[in-house]
Amino acid sequence: MTQALPPGPLLAYYGDDFTGSAAVMEVMSFAGLDSVMFLRPPSPQRLVAFADRRCIGIAGIARAKSPAWMDEHLPPIFAALAGIGAPLIHYKVCSTFDSAPGIGSIGRAIDLGVATLAPAFVPLLVAAPAIGRYQLFGNLFAVVGGAGHRLDRHPVMARHPVTPMDEADLTRHLARQTERRIGLIDLPTLHQGKAQAALAALRDSDAPVIAIDGVDEPSLAAAGTLIWENRQACGFVAGSQGIEYALVAHWRQAGLIPHAPPVMRVAPVDRIAVVSGSCSPVTAGQIAYAQRHGFAAIRLNAARAVDSAAWAAECGRAVDAALKALGRGASPLVFTAEGPDDPAVAALTEACRSAGSDMAEVNDRIGAGLGAILGAILDTSGLGRALIAGGDTSGHATLALGVDALSVIAEIAPGSPLCRAHADDTRRDGLELALKGGQIGGVDYFSAVRAGGPIAPR
Repeated sequence: MTQALPPGPLLAYYGDDFTGSAAVMEVMSFAGLDSVMFLRPPSPQRLVAFADRRCIGIAGIARAKSPAWMDEHLPPIFAALAGIGAPLIHYKVCSTFDSAPGIGSIGRAIDLGVATLAPAFVPLLVAAPAIGRYQLFGNLFAVVGGAGHRLDRHPVMARHPVTPMDEADLTRHLARQTERRIGLIDLPTLHQGKAQAALAALRDSDAPVIAIDGVDEPSLAAAGTLIWENRQACGFVAGSQGIEYALVAHWRQAGLIPHAPPVMRVAPVDRIAVVSGSCSPVTAGQIAYAQRHGFAAIRLNAARAVDSAAWAAECGRAVDAALKALGRGASPLVFTAEGPDDPAVAALTEACRSAGSDMAEVNDRIGAGLGAILGAILDTSGLGRALIAGGDTSGHATLALGVDALSVIAEIAPGSPLCRAHADDTRRDGLELALKGGQIGGVDYFSAVRAGGPIAPR
């Protein structure tokens, strides 16, 4: 390689949910670029221990928050990321673009990033073919169960309980969340090598958002070239881990990094502990599979979370059941629901209505409770590997564990690697932890975490 990447951090990022944040770190780490993800903004002293990392991120919860929350919290986070000194700052969003004007607003986050960081324009890249996300003429498609769906017809996202996606054209969807001008560099433009000329035509003085299509490695590499070669002008980008896939594709094409870094894998263990707050049908399939392969499923009655005393008792019951399962040689799997049609989902909604409880507060309590359950299981059993399923759940549960940073140690499934936990608490430092988003992973994902890597087909 005759060229070289600049020294120091190449990219700093904030992820709008915990599991998606880990996906950025995964892409960079598997390309041979050491990365770390903090679970809260780190102090300058804490950053010193990770000064050699090429990618430094902060996992967040903005996807579940209001524009008012973003107004208060995101500007100082963007300023802290700028202080890291990386040439690119990435606001990482879910690869299914979960957002709405009133909650998880990507448009508001972009506006705040522009106000803080003053980029000339903001590239927006959501496509990530490695995990079944494709964008064509501005429309996002996602694969689930082996079949591709336009986002507004996606069996999960079209009926998401918080941010249902009724518009697949991301430029139109985003226009509901920001008054900023939104342009598009489409697939033919990328394939014809005209992306730079198209960018020049779209740029003006108002820092527009420039959405970029992507369906394959060549289009991703073209997008990565556009972003990297214009990094001094933009400096701030938004999108999924497709941003990192695109940058890696460009860097490899340009001879800046090797094409084939070694596969990361760790040794298997006989048992792990799992907690799940996911309502996704993907996770439901994984729970069903796990029960046939050495996991003991323990249902947690989430409706009891409307009352703090009842919830504490319910969490204690789950811990007791989990420890008994471990005594039988099984891996405990504590879960709140098996898919969106599980009666438990409606029961929780009704319990909140009857008690006059705020759903967001109850969901926070559920996430923290799952973290407390997992912590109690780990403290009593001495297990060294665990899994948390559910994007919002992962945020609350991981913080409840006392973990403050993660780094990748093994590939499990695209989007959800196995990580090493970093913590001041010696009980948690070195814990092997996987954070799994609702739509991520094959049916054997839980078993793969236990095995330390993907399970070879029989």
